Amino acid sequence: MKNVSLKLSISGLLIALGVVLSTFYIPFGVSKCFPVQHFINVIGAVMLGPAYAVINAFLISLIRNMLGMGSLLAFPGSMIGAALAGLFYHFFSNHRIACLGELIGTGLIGGVVAGLVASYVMGNPVGLFFFIIPFGISALVGSGFSLILFEVTDLLKIMRGWKEKI
Repeated sequence: MKNVSLKLSISGLLIALGVVLSTFYIPFGVSKCFPVQHFINVIGAVMLGPAYAVINAFLISLIRNMLGMGSLLAFPGSMIGAALAGLFYHFFSNHRIACLGELIGTGLIGGVVAGLVASYVMGNPVGLFFFIIPFGISALVGSGFSLILFEVTDLLKIMRGWKEKI
C-alpha cells in the first residue's frame, strides 16, 4: 500500500505542475504546443512507468481542456508520447532513450493522430502531417529540458533511489 501511495503522490505532483505550468505554450494554428507537458511526460515515464505517465498525460490534458487552456489535440500528442517514453525507459532503462520515445510518440505518431482528430472530430481540415512539426518542436523542447535536468543534476540518482522504494 505504501508504494501505491507514493506513486499516487508523485503522480499528483506532476499533474499539478503540468496544469499550473501550462500557461506557457506555443500557439500554432488550431493547436497549442505545451513543452512542459513533454517535460513532465519524460519525468513521469522515468519515475513511475508507462501506465502512470499515460494517466498523468490524460489527466493534465483533461484538466487543461476543462479550464479552457487546451484543445482536443492535447490528448493524442501527450498520451502517445508518454506511452512511448515509458515503454522505451522500461525496456532500455536509459533516460535518453525515454526522451527519444517522447519525440517519436508525440512528434511523429501524435502529430499524425492529431491531424486526423483535427480533420474528422474538430471539423478543421488540415493535412495528415500538419502537426508533426509543431508537435515535434514542442516535444523536442520539453524532452530537451528533461534531458538537461537529468544530465546536470543528480536527479536521476535520486529517482533511482525512489524507484527502489516504489
